[in-house]
Amino acid sequence: MVNATKGLLISCDIPMAQFIINMNASLPASQRFIIHVLDNTHLFVQPNVEQMIRSAISEFRDQNSYEKPA
Repeated sequence: MVNATKGLLISCDIPMAQFIINMNASLPASQRFIIHVLDNTHLFVQPNVEQMIRSAISEFRDQNSYEKPA
Protein backbone atom coordinates (compact mmCIF):
# COMPACT_ATOMS: atom_id res chain seq x y z
CA MET A 1 0.00 0.00 0.00
CA VAL A 2 1.25 3.46 -0.90
CA ASN A 3 1.03 6.43 1.44
CA ALA A 4 1.10 9.87 -0.17
CA THR A 5 1.77 13.14 1.60
CA LYS A 6 1.13 16.53 0.07
CA GLY A 7 4.03 18.89 0.56
CA LEU A 8 6.41 21.47 -0.84
CA LEU A 9 9.86 20.62 -2.19
CA ILE A 10 12.50 23.21 -1.31
CA SER A 11 15.74 23.23 -3.27
CA CYS A 12 18.42 25.57 -1.93
CA ASP A 13 22.09 25.79 -1.07
CA ILE A 14 23.47 24.09 2.05
CA PRO A 15 23.60 27.18 4.32
CA MET A 16 19.98 28.09 3.54
CA ALA A 17 18.88 24.49 4.14
CA GLN A 18 20.61 24.60 7.53
CA PHE A 19 18.85 27.89 8.31
CA ILE A 20 15.46 26.30 7.55
CA ILE A 21 16.30 23.16 9.56
CA ASN A 22 17.34 25.28 12.55
CA MET A 23 14.19 27.38 12.22
CA ASN A 24 12.15 24.16 12.27
CA ALA A 25 14.06 22.83 15.30
CA SER A 26 13.38 26.01 17.27
CA LEU A 27 9.61 25.45 17.06
CA PRO A 28 7.59 23.29 19.47
CA ALA A 29 7.11 19.71 18.26
CA SER A 30 3.48 20.34 17.34
CA GLN A 31 4.42 23.19 14.97
CA ARG A 32 7.40 21.66 13.15
CA PHE A 33 6.96 21.68 9.40
CA ILE A 34 9.75 19.58 7.85
CA ILE A 35 8.35 16.28 6.65
CA HIS A 36 11.67 14.87 5.41
CA VAL A 37 15.22 16.08 4.77
CA LEU A 38 16.03 14.50 1.41
CA ASP A 39 19.69 15.55 1.21
CA ASN A 40 21.90 18.57 1.96
CA THR A 41 20.06 20.84 -0.47
CA HIS A 42 16.50 19.47 -0.65
CA LEU A 43 13.77 19.58 1.99
CA PHE A 44 10.20 18.32 1.85
CA VAL A 45 7.95 20.50 4.02
CA GLN A 46 4.28 21.03 4.75
CA PRO A 47 2.66 23.18 2.03
CA ASN A 48 1.08 25.69 4.41
CA VAL A 49 4.41 27.12 5.65
CA GLU A 50 5.67 28.57 2.38
CA GLN A 51 5.01 32.20 3.31
CA MET A 52 6.46 31.78 6.80
CA ILE A 53 9.71 30.39 5.34
CA ARG A 54 9.88 33.14 2.69
CA SER A 55 9.42 35.91 5.28
CA ALA A 56 12.00 34.37 7.64
CA ILE A 57 14.53 34.15 4.81
CA SER A 58 13.80 37.72 3.76
CA GLU A 59 14.28 38.96 7.33
CA PHE A 60 17.50 36.93 7.66
CA ARG A 61 18.89 38.42 4.45
CA ASP A 62 17.97 41.96 5.53
CA GLN A 63 19.79 41.47 8.84
CA ASN A 64 22.89 40.10 7.12
CA SER A 65 23.27 42.52 4.23
CA TYR A 66 26.07 45.05 4.15
CA GLU A 67 25.33 48.67 3.43
CA LYS A 68 28.28 50.86 2.57
CA PRO A 69 28.45 53.93 4.81
CA ALA A 70 27.58 57.18 3.05
